[in-house]
Order: sequence, then C-alpha cells, then structure tokens
Amino acid sequence: MRVDWQGVFTALVTPFREDGSLDEAAYAALVKRQVEAGIHGLVPCGTTGEAPAMTMNEWETVIRIAVREAKGKATIVVGTGTNNTVKSIERTRRAHELGVDGALVITPYYNKPTPDGLVRHFSMIAEAVPEIPIMVYNVPGRTGVNLKPATAERLMEIPSIAAIKEASGDLTQIWDLIWRVGNELTVFSGEDGQNLPIWQIGGSGTVSVLSNIVPELVVKQWELENDGNDVEAYKLHRSFASLVSALFIETSPGPAKFALNQMGLPAGTVRPPLAPIRPESEEVILAVLRELSLVAS
Repeated sequence: MRVDWQGVFTALVTPFREDGSLDEAAYAALVKRQVEAGIHGLVPCGTTGEAPAMTMNEWETVIRIAVREAKGKATIVVGTGTNNTVKSIERTRRAHELGVDGALVITPYYNKPTPDGLVRHFSMIAEAVPEIPIMVYNVPGRTGVNLKPATAERLMEIPSIAAIKEASGDLTQIWDLIWRVGNELTVFSGEDGQNLPIWQIGGSGTVSVLSNIVPELVVKQWELENDGNDVEAYKLHRSFASLVSALFIETSPGPAKFALNQMGLPAGTVRPPLAPIRPESEEVILAVLRELSLVAS
C-alpha cells in the first residue's frame, strides 16, 4: 500500500505524574507543541511512549488526545504491535476505529519467530484489518529478532504493509533493504544518529526521539536534505550530535523525559520497570542542554 508518509515523525513520550497516573493535559500540550513545530507525523504509544507499561484504557485515551489535537495536521501512526498476534490484531482494529492514520507494528519480542513466523504474524494482522496502513518496526536490540531484507521483501506482497521503521543500526542491511523494497515501501530511520545516511540512500524520513526535544531543528534538517542541501543538513546534524548521544545515555525515554522537564515541558516520570535516570546521567544531559541554550546556564 503506497502512502505519502515522509518526513519527521515524533515518537512521542507519554507524561506520567509522580503517583504514576497519566497526565492527559500534559500529553495534549506536548501534542500541540509538536503540531506547532511543523512536525509531519506523530507516533503515540510506541517504545518511547512506554506503551508496554500502559493499561488499555490509557492507551485509548492517549490515542483519542492525539487524534483530537493533531488529526489532519500531522499523520498519526500509533503503536499497536505486541508479541501476541491476536492481541496485535485487536489493538490495530481498535486504533483504526479511533481514527488514526496508520499502525506501528513491532516484530514480536521474546518469542523469536523465524522469517516464516514473522511473515505469518504481519500477514494475519494486515488481513484482519486491511483498512489501515501498517509500518513494520524492526528493532532487534529490543526484540531479539532481526527482520532481514529478504524477509521484508516478502512483506511487499501484503497490500496494507506500507512502511518499515528500521532501527537495526546496520547501514549495510538498511541499504540492502531500501534496494529491495524502496519502490514499494517507504523506509524510515529509527535511529536519530543515522537519519542523514539513511535519507541519503533513499530513506523517506525518521521516527525520532530527538524531535521530542528540538522538533523544529529535526524538521529543518529533513527539509535541507530533501532539497538536496547535504552540506547544511550535515552541519545541522553536527550541531546537535551531542544531544543525540545524551538522549540515549540510558534506556529511552528516561533521558528524553528528563530533558523535557528541564526545559519546562511536561514530560513527567517513567513507569516501572524503568527507573529515573542516574544523577551522573542528569549532569551529562544538563551540560548538553546548556551548551545548546535549551536551558539557562
């Protein structure tokens, strides 16, 4: 399924209060900020949104807020994938009913399916909910399974598979993937540090953690690169490279939430099994934020 998905899609954090409850007003404020920054898409309820730690009611509430605040202004692709195929079908169907534009479906974690199992999983979801375009999410560092390009090529036969978010970190693999599927599927970077090289070999955009913090800059970088201005896009990348590193000093989204809070933006805390980042990590992030004038010195 060809869709016009391109540009910067923010993998949005989910604000939780200190007592652990979902902060709906804070989430709406974060969505509005992204829309005002000119972001091309939003990805609620992904890994960065701590979806595995959310109840079904919270998951639906977050989607409703995103749709209310951003529908028609940014593409909304919501995380619906789990390591249970039937559950993933139910969530994908519900997301469609709630009015999103697409579903982000991760490769099943823990189960470690074979290539045939992966194709079976995605096929069953796509066949059960054919109305909604699917972005397949490959992140072997979190799931223990790597969607290889040859397997991804088989997914092109499934009509509602529209895109792949690639976070393997292996540029050789990503080059092979784009060569094999790029005419049929859009390929998004899933690693902010690799956005530029992935765009330069045919990637269509990024699902970004960095754009939680500096959405305008990531959008500007995409526009520069999309206009063929490699030099200026690289200069911009160099200007915030230290921030990219700092945001992954510990497990995401802990560092991103800390950074947003320091900037006066309502990101709240992380939920177990994650823990607040360590004081030494806080100091590293604060130093970078000060260097970039994102907080007062």
